[in-house]
Amino acid sequence: MTVRRYLDQRVKLHHLRAVEAIVAQRSLLRAAAVLGVSQPALTKLLRELEDTLQQRLFDRLPRGMRPTEAGLLLAHSARRILGELRRLDETLDGLDDPESGTVALGTLPVTATGVLPGALIRLRAAFPHLRARLEQGRTEELLPKLAAGEIDLIVGRLYEPALPDGFTREPLWEEPISVLARADHPVFAGPAPALEDLRRHELILPTVSQRVGQEIEGLLDLLSLVPAASLRSSSYGFIREMLLATDLIAVMPRLMMAGDLLRGALKVVPLPVPAPPRPAGLILPRDRPLPAAGRAFLAALRAHLAEIGERGLTDITGGDGSPAKSDRTAAALPA
Repeated sequence: MTVRRYLDQRVKLHHLRAVEAIVAQRSLLRAAAVLGVSQPALTKLLRELEDTLQQRLFDRLPRGMRPTEAGLLLAHSARRILGELRRLDETLDGLDDPESGTVALGTLPVTATGVLPGALIRLRAAFPHLRARLEQGRTEELLPKLAAGEIDLIVGRLYEPALPDGFTREPLWEEPISVLARADHPVFAGPAPALEDLRRHELILPTVSQRVGQEIEGLLDLLSLVPAASLRSSSYGFIREMLLATDLIAVMPRLMMAGDLLRGALKVVPLPVPAPPRPAGLILPRDRPLPAAGRAFLAALRAHLAEIGERGLTDITGGDGSPAKSDRTAAALPA
């Protein structure tokens, strides 16, 4: 016999927020703090919801909470419903003033420090009242938020999914792993730096995700550069200051320093080996169009990328992934 639960009448938004918070925090105490309620009040709310659904939503563990299959199913729906309401709120704001909407961006760390600031500066200049909301994380963390409508698109390095996931991937530029140094570095003193010139200088390397780290290690192997005694840091600001103030050279995704490359404070050291391709661009949902604010952001991003390409700092690709502009810095040099 089918049980009628009448969820549309009995489940309220505060129930959905509670489940979302408990799944995210894996703890009643931490979820209560996030929601601004007492733990007994949240416990009562959870029991009320489990009675309504006639399902146990969480397993109580000695240290925290683990969602059951029903809990995960409800949390997925809760995230989608709450995300749609947040987007509706932002869209309604845009009806009063089409130039004051909000674009919700998911961004990978390299893009967040490299390409994104220039694009947002252009966006702000064109639409001063338009807002951008940023979510930074790894692709696998951002995709559920894209599916739920919490973010409009993801910007950054494009990795092939292990299985088809229903999202559209559009390559726009390359994020090559490169050797960077300050513009007046001794490595640029001769007509063309060779590998021996690079080996005379100490390295500074970013502490990055496992994927990017493996790509950096791959280029170091190709160049026979020894990273054992190198300086490492997770701070973009620290790496930038050390590059500008010392003779250190960096091996990192080139466009992490896009601003300094455009200003001419840093330069790319041409390499005797081609760097492996690292396409970057957009991940978009197939089932919903971008809002007006999202389209405005894309126009600003494309304009910023066009400037980067015109300066020869990287390859800019077309929507089909084909090169749209050559990389004038990647000359072949003798070892």
